[in-house]
Amino acid sequence: MFVFATLLSNMGMTSPETEPAEPKIPFRDSTPLISNRAELLRRADEDGFLFFKRLLPREDVLALRREMLGVVERHGWRRPGQDPLGGTIDLNAINQVPDEKMRTDIGVSVAAYEDAQRLEALHRFPHHPKLIALYKLLFEREVLVHPRHIARMITGHRAITPTPPHQDFPLIQGTTNTWTCWIPIGDCPRTHGGLTVLRGSHRLGYVPIQHVKGAGGIAVQLCPGETAWAETDYEAGDVLTFPSLTIHKALRCRMPDTIRLSLDVRYQPVDQPVEEGSLKPHCELSWENIYANWKSDDLKYYWKSLPLQLIPWDDTYTQPKRRIC
Repeated sequence: MFVFATLLSNMGMTSPETEPAEPKIPFRDSTPLISNRAELLRRADEDGFLFFKRLLPREDVLALRREMLGVVERHGWRRPGQDPLGGTIDLNAINQVPDEKMRTDIGVSVAAYEDAQRLEALHRFPHHPKLIALYKLLFEREVLVHPRHIARMITGHRAITPTPPHQDFPLIQGTTNTWTCWIPIGDCPRTHGGLTVLRGSHRLGYVPIQHVKGAGGIAVQLCPGETAWAETDYEAGDVLTFPSLTIHKALRCRMPDTIRLSLDVRYQPVDQPVEEGSLKPHCELSWENIYANWKSDDLKYYWKSLPLQLIPWDDTYTQPKRRIC
């Protein structure tokens, strides 16, 4: 079980009739604590996550949004005549993609996701100085940015189901001190299906899983009373981060003709174990193929110069087992 003691869209807003009720448990903004490590860790130990309002410059986030929307447009799914940052899609057009050619964990076709993974900006963004500074503060040591970045491009395609409640540890393994950073690439009100977190769930340790539909293909088995879901309406520049035993899921998108863009990025202390698969691309492309048209070489294979402790994948974490409540 992870113990914190070792650490002490669419750009337009939705109309009132589509807004969900106020969240049962709103996020607490940790931005005022950004330079106070002890208080950040105390809050993380209490909540199981940290939320930072506008930690990243909005213009930096929107620059990546433009490039990701460019992929959507090239595949013929973005409706014409909208703002350059608008995420309205042609639902009929994307539903022409056969289910078997979709990345149902991502929201678009296999081909489109590979095009997104080729974007140099997508792989450069997780190395943003403000993100590196945050994790250096939390870890008090050199930071490994996992190169296996996940770009969610959630659409209303018929094969897509919301990400179920799960822990990241069974899927990334390595150290439980690996933190996920969830970054909305554009404004993401709750109607668009942002991430929600089960407050305090990191204290449960590893929770047995069952196989389900949705990103990751697994879900934790929740017990009665485990209902303290915290949520918020995200804006471009917001950051949510949590260690790999915190339970989280996606809200159901109420706007099927709007694409939800976000990044899942992982960070950990460089001197703790990392599972070998975390250094591979999140698609079938090779790194050589991904790097082919990059303008700069500085981030190519950057992890190879680090003194990493690699460990193999352990199948036992993804095997179903009954949880006793």
